[in-house]
Amino acid sequence: MQAVGNERRGASMPVSVSRLATRDDDFDTALGELLRWEEALDAQVDRVVAEIIRDVRSGGDQVLLALTERFDDLKVDDSGGLRIGASELEAAYKALPDAEREALTLAAERIRSYHEHQRQDGFEYADDLGNRLGQRVVPLERVGVYVPGGQASYPSTVLMTVIPARVAGVDEVIMVVPTPAGERSRLVLGAAHLAGVDAVFTVGGAQAIAALAYGTETIPKVDKIVGPGGTYVAAAKRMVFGAVGIDVIAGPSEVLIVADGTAPAHWMALDLFSQAEHDPAAQALLISPSGKYLDEVAASMDALLEGMARSETIAESLSRRGALIQADDLQQCIEIANRIAPEHLELAVADPRALLEGVRNAGAVFLGARSAEVVGDYSAGPSHVLPTFGTARFSSPLGVYDFVKRSSVIELSESGSSELARPSALLARGEGLEAHARAAEVRIEGFDHND
Repeated sequence: MQAVGNERRGASMPVSVSRLATRDDDFDTALGELLRWEEALDAQVDRVVAEIIRDVRSGGDQVLLALTERFDDLKVDDSGGLRIGASELEAAYKALPDAEREALTLAAERIRSYHEHQRQDGFEYADDLGNRLGQRVVPLERVGVYVPGGQASYPSTVLMTVIPARVAGVDEVIMVVPTPAGERSRLVLGAAHLAGVDAVFTVGGAQAIAALAYGTETIPKVDKIVGPGGTYVAAAKRMVFGAVGIDVIAGPSEVLIVADGTAPAHWMALDLFSQAEHDPAAQALLISPSGKYLDEVAASMDALLEGMARSETIAESLSRRGALIQADDLQQCIEIANRIAPEHLELAVADPRALLEGVRNAGAVFLGARSAEVVGDYSAGPSHVLPTFGTARFSSPLGVYDFVKRSSVIELSESGSSELARPSALLARGEGLEAHARAAEVRIEGFDHND
């Protein structure tokens, strides 16, 4: 793997980004190094988070107030000061400029419309023995939503997490969001009002996850915690799983672009930047069969970087975890995409649907160069809370199905109970479970229960 600065005439801020090729002898090793996320295995983070969870669980509001002052530079007199009332949420929404309020409303409508299609119904049927079998789908009672608020504010995350919960029929939605030094985002609060959040608390980090998982005097215990967060939040969610449900263990944001050279190079450069500006640990990759096109994208990145407000973050992200990769053909591009299992996969090719069938591992797939990933972040409709760090191999985007639980329903007829008891008893004895076997056999018609 070779990191090079793209030193070209007229480039005022060259970008250092790795260049890989599948034909290189060390490609597999280089790609593995690129995909490694060291923070995911940080033992020191785990130690700190475990201590925070233990302290919040035992000390409740008192510890929560102390940690909020320590980590967020926010001091309040009592735990009631952590709660933002419904009137303040409504006031924030009404105070938004018309254009921002309309953008939030449009996004909310589209997110709600999309997730209405994900509603799940139960089922019931009768088998040939007269038994009735089925499944009930029941919404969760109380859900906690974590909204990041450290490096930036994310009103879109409010909509993308709360609205699917509401569509699912969740009774109560509790939102936590850090407000460093007491700074509250009007857009975030307005989004909370629009989405229908029941309560908002100004706490963040691992301490917020612990409060939601175990409850304090002020923050109620929830059934499930959803939403993205940084390294400490991800570690905390992993540790409290079992006491509470979670959606996914989120890592830094990722995009992988498969390009055939038909899209304007500067579009692709900006798509890479849009992920890289999230975080120095974010990952932005582009793979193409055309080395010439990769050169064009690199030149566009050089030309555009200086004009980015978060240019330093972008440059660090691309230098640490970004890459331009040359493959043999589009088929090999898809094979590598499945190996990476990215959070966002853009198919910026002339015929994206021809490649879609081969995609097995991706959080969200964007078809065609006009389907910008950034629109998916805000207003396309599907939730932008997606599996990261390769977990798209076995995980799915956040959706209505994350906010419901399923119960099997079994009603055996008299004849059905008798008929199924014999094989059940046989299997139970095969497992050495005599009481199981007898509990089945007492329901067999004509069976000698004294035997």
